[in-house]
Amino acid sequence: MKYLCNPVNVNYRYQFNADPRLQGKLQICREAADPSMIFYKGRYYIFASMTLGVWVSDDLADWENHRLPADLPLYDYAPDVRVMGDWVYFCASNRDHNCDRYRTRDILKGPYEKIEGTFPFWDPNLFADDDGRIYFYWGCSNVTPIWGTELDPVTLQPMGEKKALVEGNPLRIGYERVGEDNSLLPASQAEIEAGFAAFCRRQGMEESQVPAELRPVIRGMFSRRPYIEGAWMDRHEGRYYLQYAAPGTQYNTYSDGVYVSDSPLGPFTLAGNNPYSYKPGGFMPGAGHGSTMQDREGRWWHTATMRISVNHDFERRVGIWPAGFDEEGELFCNQRYGDWPLALEGDPWREPQWMLLSAGKKMTASSHTEGRGPEKAAEENVQTWWQAAEAGPDEWLQTDLGQVFKVHAVQVNFADDDIRIPCPGKIVGTSQARYIEERDLYTRWKLEGSRDGENWFVIEDKSGALTDLSHDLVVREEGFYARFLRLSSMEVPYGLRPCVSGLRVFGQGQGDKPGIPAFRAERTGTLDMKVFIEDQENTTGYNILFGASPDRLYHSCMVFDGGERKIGALIEGRDYFVRVDAFNENGITHGTCRSL
Repeated sequence: MKYLCNPVNVNYRYQFNADPRLQGKLQICREAADPSMIFYKGRYYIFASMTLGVWVSDDLADWENHRLPADLPLYDYAPDVRVMGDWVYFCASNRDHNCDRYRTRDILKGPYEKIEGTFPFWDPNLFADDDGRIYFYWGCSNVTPIWGTELDPVTLQPMGEKKALVEGNPLRIGYERVGEDNSLLPASQAEIEAGFAAFCRRQGMEESQVPAELRPVIRGMFSRRPYIEGAWMDRHEGRYYLQYAAPGTQYNTYSDGVYVSDSPLGPFTLAGNNPYSYKPGGFMPGAGHGSTMQDREGRWWHTATMRISVNHDFERRVGIWPAGFDEEGELFCNQRYGDWPLALEGDPWREPQWMLLSAGKKMTASSHTEGRGPEKAAEENVQTWWQAAEAGPDEWLQTDLGQVFKVHAVQVNFADDDIRIPCPGKIVGTSQARYIEERDLYTRWKLEGSRDGENWFVIEDKSGALTDLSHDLVVREEGFYARFLRLSSMEVPYGLRPCVSGLRVFGQGQGDKPGIPAFRAERTGTLDMKVFIEDQENTTGYNILFGASPDRLYHSCMVFDGGERKIGALIEGRDYFVRVDAFNENGITHGTCRSL
């Protein structure tokens, strides 16, 4: 059996980002986002922003990174890839220049034929209908909509006027509101202008001195309007599913919604299940701006962008989840345990075989820096991490699971602290000027296990690895018994001090599952609800499930403590049902479903 554990276990390249808003300072972090996933000639391919390449897999579990030709627009965001007949078509985003397209019959070897573009666009998506007609969707803005038009099937040039298809409506659609947990309403014009003026004062300049091209960008920072972006179209049983992302990639609620129509250019109506891709909790949140496709067996999968956003708003990763269409034609995606190991085969609503063993457990280390203690590696929060005091070979990090468990998987998540090193290459002047690290870097470590803390055995030795996998996954399907796990012999890129955001251990305990959780839920506004969970013993965490009916609890939010949790992703005028499940090392206990 093959297993997947998000984020996808690939090489995420470092970005030396010279965003003009940073006033000359470089921000350095890893990034990959906006994935287009396709199945072509028996293999799976993911094209993601700022990777300089393509990820390739035979099974959706094990991925390899391959460089793409340098003459492709690899420094442009949101690459779009579609299979049309024997060809694969590729393009990416550029607001300042006409966007060319490229096509090939061999993704890895090429050649890529260039098709001259005639207009600029952002967040593109090409769609070939069953009748041979071609359509194109694009848009990424907190002001303008997602557009659509039909293209000439030979020249791929527009055949008519563009149509506005999806526009943001955060006053009625809760998941489109910006802020953590969809907490903010759009700002008034007076608030926007006040924010712009305050920004100018902080920079020590007059408003008239701000370059004209930056003024709308800066004002947009204070508008609190959602970005409506990342279009992707699928057809299923004669209906058209136009997917889009909102409200912004830096929020835990970055999600994908969907509109449906009987025609590829609409009119579209908001689908009953929205947002269909939504992951605001857990170790790594975010599930927006992605693509949906079928594998070789006809099963549906959704891939999308996950959020870190500490060193830069665009510090991001890529996730993959089971998806599908229910008997009513609603598009769904299962993200209930969306960053735990998941078997690739089975019902799309299958629960994980292995439970999280490491959350909140005792952590020790050889050393740490201030505010970066070893306990951070067990918080189930990708935005916090342990950092060693030195970069030497003697540093180690250890978890004590409290008792001997049968362990089946370990995910080793390395983080990046504030990196201050010279840029190793030339900054390229795109909309967000940057240099993408081209060299092959290495992330190395050794993982050991012990039952008693004295006698150790090697689980995995990557101290000589020639890979750079910052979210590496070790699977032992047969399992092994351990109470202690120790990470040592760490070497990370640029000779920095190692940082670990999660030494995450999965397996199966033999004790009692949690009791049925006690909770109450209330609607606190047209778009909001609060869920109050009575914390109970013998429980690691809770999954808040909600949806349109007791058998369609398609949305979820994982939390690790009881108490109050606000969810702001509701839609005006719709009814909801809520259930809270509890989990621990031994299994999952389903709660009682209630109407909201």
